[in-house]
Amino acid sequence: MENCKPIGSPMVNTCRLSKFGTDTMQDASLYRSTVGALQYATLTRPDIAYSVNKVCQFMAHPLESHWKAVKRILRYLKGTIHYGLLLQPSSSSPPFSLRAYSDADWATDQDDRRSTSGSCIFFGSNLISWGSKKQQLVARSSTEAEYRSMANTTAELLWIQSLLQELQVPFHTPTLLCDNISAVSLAHNPILHSRTKHIELDIHFVREKVLSKHLNVLNVPASDQLADPLTKPLSPSNYAAIRVKLKVFPCFETP
Repeated sequence: MENCKPIGSPMVNTCRLSKFGTDTMQDASLYRSTVGALQYATLTRPDIAYSVNKVCQFMAHPLESHWKAVKRILRYLKGTIHYGLLLQPSSSSPPFSLRAYSDADWATDQDDRRSTSGSCIFFGSNLISWGSKKQQLVARSSTEAEYRSMANTTAELLWIQSLLQELQVPFHTPTLLCDNISAVSLAHNPILHSRTKHIELDIHFVREKVLSKHLNVLNVPASDQLADPLTKPLSPSNYAAIRVKLKVFPCFETP
């Protein structure tokens, strides 16, 4: 891959990988070692979190189509090898803001129709936590998938809050932003409808934090959803803007 041509995005936006196929990769250990190394890169590169999470799901039986997806990630990294996560001193005085974005891509897995959750958390202007993960259960609606993602993001926010409190760092009430209006309404609605009983625990968990004023849940337009690249592959044409939103910049350049 030393002489490979760089490419503008880590995954094709029409990519739909499946564990079923006959093009078995002969050297599975090469696949596993390469993907294992890529997991370390996600510690400072949130822009490849979704792609790496996706190829990690085929460690047991990698196919040639999976290996092609891994090589595309390597081609993308070659063109952005000097990029990294930018952390800057806050321009404001305490208390600091704590802002999270939660998103989900409903039933996109080709094999089991599970959804993908994505989240990113900003402390002030800095991105401090992010994640892309396939949900453990099949969601029966996009609202359910979004709400499960909100519950997981809320749990991560609670952990960060406890850490900041232990360090005696003042912060404002956290804000959780989601682009699904129905999921946001559920967080504020005191009536538990019968159609949502199967996610009752997640609903009560988030709503309890909202009612106790420990969390603000707001709707955000889809165009401003910063967790979007953590749930699905996007086109190369807007990946430069995605990197900026996720605070990924060249090491010799500051915004």
